[in-house]
Amino acid sequence: MQIQEVSVENKYLREDEDVGNVQLLEHVNLTVPDQSIASMFYVTGLGFTRDPYIDFGTFNMWINLGDQQFHLPTNKAQILRGHIGLVVPDLDELLKRLNFASKGLQNTQFSYAAENDFLALTCPYGNKFKVHAPSSYPRMDIGIAYIQFDVPTATTAGIARFYEQVLGCPAQHSGDIATVAMGHNQQLIFCETQTELTSYDGHHIAIYISNFSAPHSWLSQRGLISEESDQYQYRFQNIVEPESGELLYELEHEVRSLSHPMYRRCLVNRNASTNFFTYRKGNEQFTPAPRN
Repeated sequence: MQIQEVSVENKYLREDEDVGNVQLLEHVNLTVPDQSIASMFYVTGLGFTRDPYIDFGTFNMWINLGDQQFHLPTNKAQILRGHIGLVVPDLDELLKRLNFASKGLQNTQFSYAAENDFLALTCPYGNKFKVHAPSSYPRMDIGIAYIQFDVPTATTAGIARFYEQVLGCPAQHSGDIATVAMGHNQQLIFCETQTELTSYDGHHIAIYISNFSAPHSWLSQRGLISEESDQYQYRFQNIVEPESGELLYELEHEVRSLSHPMYRRCLVNRNASTNFFTYRKGNEQFTPAPRN
């Protein structure tokens, strides 16, 4: 009997496992006017978990979902121009929670509707979300899978070049859409729109990168560093065409090194379809046995 050898090169798509310089899109920061209303939406409605260790007072709230977070300081509401793509374990359970939470979110912009394979949500202050089941994003059971930003026309090609050349991210550009890989299971998506955009209001994202110094050097040489935070962190706001320096889009990036004290710290999560707690560290998770 002759055994046919299978070429490893043909059997495995090695490039599918490549990870660019960004290792993790960790949090989205959106200011909110009322912590109790925000808690009703993010905790009671969406089923996520308020971080028990950091900012547990009345002026800020960190919300854990898988390996990611929302940071929600108290201030005038910030509205992301686009929508945030979330994954939860069970959409039917989510609908039950949203129905219950709606009683405490009357007279706000809160709304939700079931689409073909996701739930479309509007938070009490106007931010848009699309919530998917894990079957749509098999590398994630709960978390922030992507953020889709509305951007001006004729900008996505330059945006893709910026993330590739400056931040070292795999990026694709097709038509009026740029898709940027964030770690192994997240994306930033930039979609051109002819609708006039509102002015940028200061919301930001936080990312962890392995080559921390090279992007800093490039941005610093062009006067694009907006904050020298500390040894482990800096910020920039302007996404520019790498060759000309033309401003394409504004989005503050909180850039952190892999030695940042917050990198891959354990996040306490409720499993969004049960009443138990799940403790996550990187890609591992541990669920303690239920108690009587």
